[in-house]
Amino acid sequence: MNPPKVSDRDYIDFLIAMPKACSATEAARVQPEEPAAPAHDAFTQLLHRLELDPAALWCEAADQVERCGGVLVVDGSTLDKPYAKRIDLVQRHWSGKHHAVVEGINLITLLWTQGDRHMLVDYRPYDKVGDYLTKNDHFYALLQAAHERGFDLECVVFDSWYGSLENLKLIWGFGWVWLTRLKSNRLVNPGRSGLRPVVRVETDAGGTLVHLKGDSPIRLFKIVAPDGDSKWWASNNLRMSPLTRVRFVGYARTIEHYHRGIKQLCGIERAQVRVARAQRNYISLCLRAFLRLEWHCYRAGVSWFEAKTAIICPAVRAYLTNPLYTLPATA
Repeated sequence: MNPPKVSDRDYIDFLIAMPKACSATEAARVQPEEPAAPAHDAFTQLLHRLELDPAALWCEAADQVERCGGVLVVDGSTLDKPYAKRIDLVQRHWSGKHHAVVEGINLITLLWTQGDRHMLVDYRPYDKVGDYLTKNDHFYALLQAAHERGFDLECVVFDSWYGSLENLKLIWGFGWVWLTRLKSNRLVNPGRSGLRPVVRVETDAGGTLVHLKGDSPIRLFKIVAPDGDSKWWASNNLRMSPLTRVRFVGYARTIEHYHRGIKQLCGIERAQVRVARAQRNYISLCLRAFLRLEWHCYRAGVSWFEAKTAIICPAVRAYLTNPLYTLPATA
């Protein structure tokens, strides 16, 4: 059997450099001019041949994070597939970008951050039809893997979607602090006065000690937005101060910035494949590409867009030196 002409590193380098089109055809078109340069079939076969999983990402991220300290953030993002026809993994999901239910692939990610640094350490594509796992199952697996990898954290932050009792007790069993949003109908028992939804509990941004139904005491915070909308946050750290809560929530918002980055800079929504295995491999390669980009930006002190532009600028400069498209000279 002939050895493969391209490797995962070849495709990762292509994803980092390419500004828009990320197809196998484009990958072959931009290869250096040399004898026996790989054709587009080599890149297509690569996506179908690889057997990547989240462990491949962790092998590269392990040395870039500090396992003692920092915050882990869990959140999901929908990769838009508005024109998908018979593509595996594509289902209907809620999109925060469109504020509607759209066709796409839901990607659940685990991000480690210290505020100025944020590194992806794990992920799970959501495919309930294919693997029969719920989002809470993936959440459980992500944190179980993080514990086995030796993380000793300041906090784990996540949305109300993942705030089931089973998940909260899992984190408690690890000895970690958790901070999550609660839905307005979540039942708590303030002052042993009986169960009631959090919307009916007298509290404020300073926090109030209540007993969560089915679990231990928690500190409940009520946040009122400028438009009058109320949100409730809760933590198993009974001594958590409002400033600490604000700091951790600020860390958690970095994952939204990260989700925009992987879509705009590494083409994670542009896979030109249909089968589930190729889709999973493409997502894995995009995340590993972004890991390299983030590491460079942190070390060099530049933004993601500045780093991406630095790749394109030499090509623009070369074109300006010798323009290819000109009009014929006139008398």
